[in-house]
Amino acid sequence: MTLDAPALSQALAKTPGASTEGLETVHTLLCRREAGAFQRAAKATGASGDELLVACTQESRLFLELNDETEGAARVTERPIHFVNLRETGGWGADGGSAMAKMAALIAAAQLPAPEPVPTVTYRSQGRCLVIGPAAAAEEAAALLEDKLDVSVLVSGGAAASTPIGQRHARATSNGRVTSLRGWLGNFEVQWESGNPIDLDICTRCNACVMACPEGAIGMDYQVNLDACTKHRDCVRVCDAAGAIDFSREPIAHEENFDLVLDLRAEPAYTQHQPPQGYFSVPGATDARALQAAVLKLRELTGEFEKPKFFKYTHKLCAHSRNEQTGCTACIDVCSTKAIRSDASRKGKTKGELAGGVIVEPYLCVGCGACSTVCPSGAMAFAYPGTVDQGRRLRTLLTAYAHAGGPAKNGPAALLLHSEGAGARQIEALGRATRAPRKLALQGVPARVLPVALWHTASVGLDLWLTAIAQGASQVWVLLTEEEAPEYRQALREQMDVAQAVLTGLGYSGTHFALIEAADLPALDAALRQPPATTVKRAAAYAAQAEKRATLELAIDHLLAQAPQPVDEVPLPAAGAPFGTLQVNADKCTLCLSCVSACPEAALADNPEAPQLRFIEKNCVQCGLCATTCPEDAITLQPRLWLADGGKARKNARVIAEAKPWVCVKCSKPFGTVRAIENMISKLSGHAAFQGAAVERLKMCSDCRVVDMYSNPNEVRITDL
Repeated sequence: MTLDAPALSQALAKTPGASTEGLETVHTLLCRREAGAFQRAAKATGASGDELLVACTQESRLFLELNDETEGAARVTERPIHFVNLRETGGWGADGGSAMAKMAALIAAAQLPAPEPVPTVTYRSQGRCLVIGPAAAAEEAAALLEDKLDVSVLVSGGAAASTPIGQRHARATSNGRVTSLRGWLGNFEVQWESGNPIDLDICTRCNACVMACPEGAIGMDYQVNLDACTKHRDCVRVCDAAGAIDFSREPIAHEENFDLVLDLRAEPAYTQHQPPQGYFSVPGATDARALQAAVLKLRELTGEFEKPKFFKYTHKLCAHSRNEQTGCTACIDVCSTKAIRSDASRKGKTKGELAGGVIVEPYLCVGCGACSTVCPSGAMAFAYPGTVDQGRRLRTLLTAYAHAGGPAKNGPAALLLHSEGAGARQIEALGRATRAPRKLALQGVPARVLPVALWHTASVGLDLWLTAIAQGASQVWVLLTEEEAPEYRQALREQMDVAQAVLTGLGYSGTHFALIEAADLPALDAALRQPPATTVKRAAAYAAQAEKRATLELAIDHLLAQAPQPVDEVPLPAAGAPFGTLQVNADKCTLCLSCVSACPEAALADNPEAPQLRFIEKNCVQCGLCATTCPEDAITLQPRLWLADGGKARKNARVIAEAKPWVCVKCSKPFGTVRAIENMISKLSGHAAFQGAAVERLKMCSDCRVVDMYSNPNEVRITDL
């Protein structure tokens, strides 16, 4: 690679928090030949207490081993060693010679302190494994596992009669139809129903029944094919001593717990993109390579395992449900592991407890973060790392790139968000392909494209995308691979449509957001060469906030202030829009204010001084709870971003519905609304309890109504009925 140490040092010196120490000597081939230099650096930082950063990832394993063997070097558990890939991400390629600004940005970001630790979720497995599937396949798989695990077999889903089941009782074997399978690693609950006349647990595998059956209805899986059986019952006679065959036995329900499950049936128990951890499926056991991979993983899943608790859920912000009415279901719909379920019917059991919301099962969550991306209110937040840490990382990248002169030399930065797994491998493959002997005419990752590795690409959404643009990025791209579930792709596409609508509406030209789905390296190479889009003239300096809506407001305010074409209103797509207004049908609305009590975000409020419905548009998350709660079906959602008066109007309360007050027929005090009282009188006029004087009381205020009731003691009141 071409490396300019003075340029890197100068760029890092201008970046807050970045260090230039160690840049005096540039190692152009940071591999095994530099082992001595690494050990000297490890020893020096061990003495000084500084952190050590290696600007290459190829020999990370070797360097970590050398660190442990170097006297005076700090242990990795005490002071981690950071590795950053400068080579494949830009040093190798057509723009390698002009990529110093990018390298400075990557080095600066790698020097950031580690994110705050998060709580963990613990799995405990004793190695109890259930293999489900056809007899022969299940027995073969069980034989590969039994030396490491406590294996049981559940014969289910058919079997080949010519292939015998194991003759010896080497393990617990049952037969039946699975009726329920739920749980996760260390805690699977399996229910099945056995209805076949032969009990495999009692059967001695003597084959007498197979030989005696005149119809050949009993296979070597020791199960009776009831469609072929003509009830000769010769099998029962020859099995008299063992007593394993009983045609009069009622189907028996079984329930047992297991730590691990290997499912070899043609139709697996879980159809979602990401099954629970500890569950492995090889449909039909036809893929030998997949079966081998599953067996190897299962053999290692005994003991105690931890993973981060990836999410943080704030119930009071959730717009899913109120008063047993359902509004936003975005997180439930997008979750590919089915880890989120509705709790709309839950009622508060203690004082101050809110009803409704969702329940997230941390043992099923795998940390995609898509729930936080689609959540309009910020009730669901990704915590690994959190928004504050992730925002600091993106701002550091963009700031360092700008200070190093990147925008002037290479154009405004584009952020390329990719996964730490398949996405990183694809980018590294592109970098290596530019050096391949065979000429592929590939240019590699451009100098203005800053790769950002994420635990999962769906974990970063609208708030940080718009913040990146406000802080000087030209584009935000998300690289998709086979890791992303279909739900994530659709959710990201919808959120990007919203983000693009905001920028286009404000007059920023070009395409700022894109999902990159490259079938091969040439396609990826071409996708990364898109021209820059219009960005802000002055980059924002604010930091991302812990609350999603707060970060969005900061981004919108800055983008509006820098907008090439300020407008009062930006229409937004209906799918995924987190902003909008309400349209109230004045002919239907009775101003009952049911919507006020249903709104979880304090976007709706009444007016104690007059019959009015007031609305703060900034708070509305378009969850729809007001519309589903309204008894008159008078409310319609309208997605938009309202920016009148420089964006101030959407932050102030305004009246969206009002009505003429009803005046008490006795004291003339206003109460209720004309429409509400008239509707009540109309609906109750036919009731026996509201005739004569009683119906007149409906026209009175509460004080006059009580006085009137007790002024006529002989009158039959509704409480007497």
